Amino acid sequence: MLRIAVPNKGSLSEPASAMLHEAGYRQRKDRRELVLVDAENEVEFFFLRPRDIAVYVGSGKLDIGITGRDLLLDSGSPAEEILQLGFAGSTFRYATRPGTAKEVTDFGGMTIATSFSGLVRQHLADNGVDASVVHLDGAVETAIQLGVAEIIADVVETGTTLRNAGLEIIGEPILKSEAVVIRGTGAPDDDPKVRQFLRRMQGVLVARRYVMMDYDIRVEHVEKAVGLTPGLESPTVSPLHHEGWVAVRSMVPSKDAQRIMDELYDLGARAILTTGIHACRL
Repeated sequence: MLRIAVPNKGSLSEPASAMLHEAGYRQRKDRRELVLVDAENEVEFFFLRPRDIAVYVGSGKLDIGITGRDLLLDSGSPAEEILQLGFAGSTFRYATRPGTAKEVTDFGGMTIATSFSGLVRQHLADNGVDASVVHLDGAVETAIQLGVAEIIADVVETGTTLRNAGLEIIGEPILKSEAVVIRGTGAPDDDPKVRQFLRRMQGVLVARRYVMMDYDIRVEHVEKAVGLTPGLESPTVSPLHHEGWVAVRSMVPSKDAQRIMDELYDLGARAILTTGIHACRL
């Protein structure tokens, strides 16, 4: 069986399980379950702490896993990302009191508090900065107020928490993270079970980004209409019983669907419908 690590809690857990369910895999009904066997799909799921997933996958104990890019890089484990999943996005940045520093190169001799010490140490080394790093498990924004550090490195969403603590963001982001599928470094690229899993997950990603659009239009306007709805390969165009009209079917990005419907209507298209896509293979 393919052995897959899945986050058991936190911001990664529910979106990961929802995506796996959409991909046709069984998911646990009891959050206390640590192992779930999906015999029909020949997969065994292990529900683990998100921070531990890269370690298990990198050691070869599990074949692949779902975790955050930040957690993968922070672990230092011999694992690599092989698919971006498009959820749990975050930005990792430095912050400090105004006037303390302007760029990462100003951090020399200072102390930095963070929950991602491995990631920060690597970033400092990449920039040739000699600074101390203190590992904290959470609430790092209080480290400056309590005198533990001059700088913090943390996940930033809106920046409101930092501003409320009297801090400002410094320099460019250390990392932009999201949920990713990972495998051990050096694992074979041609594992058919892994390839099948990736195809399913990619199918979910496409299904979430696109809708199927159907409409009727006069034949003399088909070329302009197809220019608005080119599809992934090419749209399907079928003659209608009423002479001079055709039916067109095409996949369009869901974020653009309403605008495209307006433009098609202005072009003379009628009976314009959109349908959700639940699964696909490209």
